[in-house]
Amino acid sequence: MKQLVHKLYARGELSKVELVDLLEHMDVETRKELFRLARLRREQAYGNKVYLRGLIEFSSYCRRNCLYCGLRAGNREAERYRLSPEEILECCREGYELGFRTFVLQSGEDPWYTADLLASLIRDIKGGFPDAAITLSIGEREAGTYRLLYEAGADRFLMRHETASRRLYQELHPLMSFDHRRQCLETLQSIGYQVGAGFMVGLPGQTAEDLAEDLIYLRTLNPDMIGIGPFIPHDKTPLAQAKAGSLEDTLVMVALARLFLPEALIPATTALGTLHPQGRELALKAGANVVMPNLSPVAVRKKYALYNNKICTGDESAQCRHCLELRIEAAGFSVDMGRGDSLKALASRHHA
Repeated sequence: MKQLVHKLYARGELSKVELVDLLEHMDVETRKELFRLARLRREQAYGNKVYLRGLIEFSSYCRRNCLYCGLRAGNREAERYRLSPEEILECCREGYELGFRTFVLQSGEDPWYTADLLASLIRDIKGGFPDAAITLSIGEREAGTYRLLYEAGADRFLMRHETASRRLYQELHPLMSFDHRRQCLETLQSIGYQVGAGFMVGLPGQTAEDLAEDLIYLRTLNPDMIGIGPFIPHDKTPLAQAKAGSLEDTLVMVALARLFLPEALIPATTALGTLHPQGRELALKAGANVVMPNLSPVAVRKKYALYNNKICTGDESAQCRHCLELRIEAAGFSVDMGRGDSLKALASRHHA
């Protein structure tokens, strides 16, 4: 199988048949070589820098009913909260003083935050911190809303495609459309956002073919960012009894994504840190290069429960940043607190 990994490193792609073969016959030696080459490819693109983003989870209300998510509308036991625009600005202020130059505003799909309210908030953040990038992760909205928020100053948009399998997507997302999800990502790109897509590993019913399709879809979409995390069940969802995705399988997909899209920004996700105490460091060693410490007020962090046993729900933002920085440096990387734009975005800005 190692020869397939070397072929991917040399060419930047494999056929679906080759990918499935690699995923189904991944042994320890092949995995080691895959991680080595993914880390090498990441170093060629970004050096040993790890970009820190300040994550602000500003609402746990969601109108959707995705089967795997603890914030799903059907979870009547979820503790809901919304941060006011003033509270969100305060999180940004604290984050800015700590050195953060990217703020990731994430929520469930909560229509309480209208397009105008969000646009006003974005203008306020940009007015206060003009050198900071704003990333939105707020789900599916109208194209007009996406345009308004971009014009207000939002720079990036994260929206995982979740799975490239139509069958799996429709099973997991009642009343949502597989095609519309993809259309939203294309709309965001056409408006000018730096766009992040991504998927979960270890979903019930997911096959090697499905995971191969995820990589092939990403290569076609060519996003700036790729979020890949393990499926972790939440006990108040229909998938409460399902088996979680594994650390190893998720790291393999992170490494393959790095070789498929060398210029992408790939986070070492909190979910990986939840699965394993060294999960995020292992992801960095397998090709990831972004970490997102939580800047949300400590009082609400436990309420933003997408899955069980989520980490970093107690640390103060400043402690969290300091502790993460030490861990990242101990793993052999250097922290970069700048905006950390993707190479693709920097290249297109240079050509413009």
